[in-house]
Amino acid sequence: MPRPTTKQDLIEIANEQHNKLWLLIGSMSEEKQNATFGFEDRDKNLRDVLVHLYEWHQLLLNWVKANQKGEQKSFLPEPYSWKTTNEMNVEMIWKKHQNTPYDKSKKMLKESHNKVMKLIDTYSNEELFVKQYFSWTGTTSLGGYCVSATSSHYDWAMKKIKKHIKSI
Repeated sequence: MPRPTTKQDLIEIANEQHNKLWLLIGSMSEEKQNATFGFEDRDKNLRDVLVHLYEWHQLLLNWVKANQKGEQKSFLPEPYSWKTTNEMNVEMIWKKHQNTPYDKSKKMLKESHNKVMKLIDTYSNEELFVKQYFSWTGTTSLGGYCVSATSSHYDWAMKKIKKHIKSI
């Protein structure tokens, strides 16, 4: 899958990967959807994967909203850094959602995907893909963060789900 470099590509690929994710999940029996993964991993089930995607959408949405209001905010919340994202994924996401029902996680992800896509649509191609267009994106582009939170992350999720399907 080529990495999007334009707004149109970002929207198309993000929606395409999102749809593929739901087709893959829909191809599974209810029993498989609710089964514990048959391999050792941070994420123990499909719910864990879906809430992970949802929370990364929230990181993106909250980061953009704060910075657009003039609040200097890092993408990752304190005290985390890019070197400690694994710890953040456990502490802020995995532990937080252990009581989230699977059906709710599906709804949460679908809604957050729609919010991210609406956000992306508000920006021009240049605002999304010119590196350092916004001072708060650091050395990358806003679109790069959007790709990471959507199509790239959906690809990660599908690989994990396919591994789950094979392990059953």
